[in-house]
Amino acid sequence: MNILFCGDENAQDGVLISTLSLIKNSGAQELHLYILTMEAHSDERKYHPFSQHAADFLRSLVKKANPNSTVELIDCTKLFEQEPPTANMNTRFTPYAMLRLFADQLPQIPDRILYLDDDIVIRGDITTFYNEDITGIELVGVLDYWGRFFFHNLKTKRAFDYLNSGVLLLNMKKIKQTDLFAEVRHMMQVKQMFLPDQSAINKLAVAKRVAPRRYNEQYHLQKNTKIQHFTTSFRFWPYFHTQTVKPWDVDRVHSVLHLHEYDDLLNEYLKLRNNLGGSYFENHSCFLHN
Repeated sequence: MNILFCGDENAQDGVLISTLSLIKNSGAQELHLYILTMEAHSDERKYHPFSQHAADFLRSLVKKANPNSTVELIDCTKLFEQEPPTANMNTRFTPYAMLRLFADQLPQIPDRILYLDDDIVIRGDITTFYNEDITGIELVGVLDYWGRFFFHNLKTKRAFDYLNSGVLLLNMKKIKQTDLFAEVRHMMQVKQMFLPDQSAINKLAVAKRVAPRRYNEQYHLQKNTKIQHFTTSFRFWPYFHTQTVKPWDVDRVHSVLHLHEYDDLLNEYLKLRNNLGGSYFENHSCFLHN
């Protein structure tokens, strides 16, 4: 199973939790993780890349479960500098979310790969979802829980077609044929948008498929949930407000969400998280050189 993550050093805890959940629910099958990162700076903030040390630790975990599993950390700094999302750099958007859009420029990325945000927890066997027929399809995703009501593509006949981009099964061969990611990168350069990468993907994808909600549950855990996504959501009681609880904030997972479904997984994360330390500059051996 090929998995794509993206992020800076702040994504390391989430990727660790996601990886532990993948190992738990994938049996002994091979996992091949690709982690895209970069060095980036803005006027307000300096970002630090996902560290090589953290990637090496994740590699030790997946290889313990299956010796044939792999983890590859890929530096996309130069690719990002060549096509920065100019019109969206001063929004709430984090530039690291754009890194998945360079997957078509990376020869080591396989034709079939599952992209996951770093606030994803795998709850069950996702083999059926991962292996579904994607012939002629650019990507497969689940409707955005809130966005489906507000955003629609008028070119299609579907009433609900706005996908959440936190879980996407990607057909890289088809994406390269249609230039989908190249078009999305260009749109982000010239047009400011709300949730820019997600909005652009939804607008420009012409061959997408909607998967069942159980493969990207964004609101409340359901009995049949296979993938839970800890997104920011709206709550209406005792007053209207947004609520953000991430899986690495274990205390709030318990106190705010009253969720104990993942206690064994999160206890393992708490024991292991100190192993994520280390410097990005320790080893460049698996980085892409342009």
